Amino acid sequence: QVQLVESGGGLVQAGGSLRLSCAASGRTFTFSTYVMTWFRQAPGKEREFVGRISGSGALTDYADSVKGRFTISRDNAENPIYLHLNKLKPGDPARYYCAAGGWSTAREAYNYWGQGTPVPLSS
Repeated sequence: QVQLVESGGGLVQAGGSLRLSCAASGRTFTFSTYVMTWFRQAPGKEREFVGRISGSGALTDYADSVKGRFTISRDNAENPIYLHLNKLKPGDPARYYCAAGGWSTAREAYNYWGQGTPVPLSS
């Protein structure tokens, strides 16, 4: 059984910053062998890819909508992984989810998901 737990969500203002965490655990889960990916889902919209990081941390990839503003980092000696959100825009509020799997941007490719953490923008 693999468990992913996100945290760090909360109210932010446009232009602000936030750091989300995703902690992974499981008896047979070897953290460093999994690509860790962030998705987000806004009310009434489909869950969309945000960014991913390879098992070693050497490779990252981001959706165009967040490129240059969001950064994913990991330290396999520590676990969790982080999603750094900077220069937040009105289009960024959503529930953010982490997922563990392979190198894919498709949500259907992931079997392991966290429960998500909300990132609403304050008015």
